[in-house]
Amino acid sequence: MTDIILYGADWCPDCRRAKTYLTENNIDFTFIDVDLDKEATAKVEAINNGKRIIPTIIIRGKSYTNPNNIELANVLGINDAGKVQLFGADWCPDCRRAKSFLRDNGINFDFVDVDQHDWATAKVEEINNGKRIIPTILIDNKPYTNPDNTKLTELLAINVKKEHKIFDTIIIGGGAAGLTTSIYAQRDRFDTLILEKSTIGGNAFLTEKIENYPGFTSISGPKLMDKMEEQAKTYGAVIKTGEEVVAIKKQNGLFSIETKSTTYLGKTVVLATGSTYRKIGIPNEEELIGSGIHFCATCDGAFYRDKDIIVVGGGNSALEEGIFLSGFCKSVKIVHRSKNFSASETYVEKLKTIKNISTYMDKTSVEFLANDKGLFDGLKIKDNQTKEESVLKADGTFIFIGLIPNTKSFKGVIDLNEKGFIQTTGLAQTSVDGIFAAGDCREGAIAQVAAATGEGVLASYGVRSYLK
Repeated sequence: MTDIILYGADWCPDCRRAKTYLTENNIDFTFIDVDLDKEATAKVEAINNGKRIIPTIIIRGKSYTNPNNIELANVLGINDAGKVQLFGADWCPDCRRAKSFLRDNGINFDFVDVDQHDWATAKVEEINNGKRIIPTILIDNKPYTNPDNTKLTELLAINVKKEHKIFDTIIIGGGAAGLTTSIYAQRDRFDTLILEKSTIGGNAFLTEKIENYPGFTSISGPKLMDKMEEQAKTYGAVIKTGEEVVAIKKQNGLFSIETKSTTYLGKTVVLATGSTYRKIGIPNEEELIGSGIHFCATCDGAFYRDKDIIVVGGGNSALEEGIFLSGFCKSVKIVHRSKNFSASETYVEKLKTIKNISTYMDKTSVEFLANDKGLFDGLKIKDNQTKEESVLKADGTFIFIGLIPNTKSFKGVIDLNEKGFIQTTGLAQTSVDGIFAAGDCREGAIAQVAAATGEGVLASYGVRSYLK
C-alpha cells in the first residue's frame, strides 16, 4: 500500500486522466474502484459532504477532490526539470529557506514532514548514513543533503535574473535588527531589500519561548519573528532568503552587493548579520540544540525551574547566567576547562555564597548524552589532570563560551575590532559613509531581541539622515 490512494472508476474520464498523469510521472499510487468497494464509496461521500465525486485522491492523509494536473504537479512536486521531494520540518531554518526559494522560483515540490511520518524519518536516516539531516531533497529520486540555493539553481536549471532595481537601503541579515530597520525604513517610504543567507529570524528563531519581549508575557521565537516578517512585508519590504553576500563594493555613489547568485544595487547598506553562539564542537551538540542545549538563560532558563542544569564556561557571561539560573533551578553545575575562572572577581566571590551551585574546574567537555528517546540526558567530562572521565546527569545545558560575530565577509570593507565586531559611531554609522550596522554584529550590542529592535530603529534613522 502506497501513501497515495486514488478513489475512482474505470468509466470516469477524469479518473483515467489522473491515473495516466500519475503513471507517466512515475508516481506510485493505489487505485480503488468505488463501483466494486462499498466502503470506498462511503469514504468518498464522507470526504465530499455526501457527494460521490471522483476522482478523490488521498495524499498522505490529505484529500483532493478531482484535482487537475496542475494541482497534482504542485502537490507532488512534478516539474519539467524533474520531480522534487523535500523531507524536512516546519521548525527547521534551512527547510524554510529551501521551501521559500523553490516557491519564489515557481518550482513545485512535495513537502514531507519528518515529524509526522515515521517512514520519512527512516528514509532521511537511510540516505544520510543514520544521521537525521534536513532538508534532504530528492530530485528525480537522487538525494541531496541540505543543498544551498546556488546548488538548487544548478540542479533545477533555474534562470536567475540579475536585479537591476536600485533600493534605498539593502539590509544584510533577517533577524530582529534587520526586520525592524526595514519596518521603519519602509514607513519612511524608502524601498528596502532584506538579504538573508538562511531563514528569517536569526538566533531568536531558535528560541523555543521568549518571556522578556515587551507586550508578550510569553511567545515562541518563531512566532515573534513571523510577526516581524509579516509586518515588514506588509509595509512593502522585499525579502530574499538563501542569499549569502560575498562582496560589497561602492561605485559611483551606489553600493553593489554581490551574492553567490546575483548582484543587487542600493543607496545605503545596513549590516545586521548578528552573531553565532560559539559551540564546543563535541558529539551530539548539534542534534540537541534547542532540545536540552541552549545559549540564552534569559530566554530559555524558565523551562528548567526546579530542575538540574549544567553551565559550560568560565567567563563573565557564564557566571552571570549561572547565578541567574540558580535563582529558580534546583541545581547548577558549572563546568570550566581551566583551573581558574576568567570572570571578574566579583562574580567569583558571589558564586561562593550560592548553595545550589557546584563547580567542576579543569574539566573538558567530551560528549553530550541522550537517552533512548533521543532527549538530553547529561554531559560526559574529562579531568584534565587525571584523564578520568565521568558523567554529569542533568535536565539541560547552557553554553556560554562567547559569541562569534558574522562579519567575516566585511573584513577589509569596514572597521572591525579585534574580536570581529563592527565599530560604529552616532546613528549606527560604520567607517564607510552609507553603511550602517545594527544588532549582535555591532560592537557593544546587547544580545537580546528587544535590544536588537532598538538597534534597528537607530540604524533606520542613520539611513534616513544619509538619504535626506
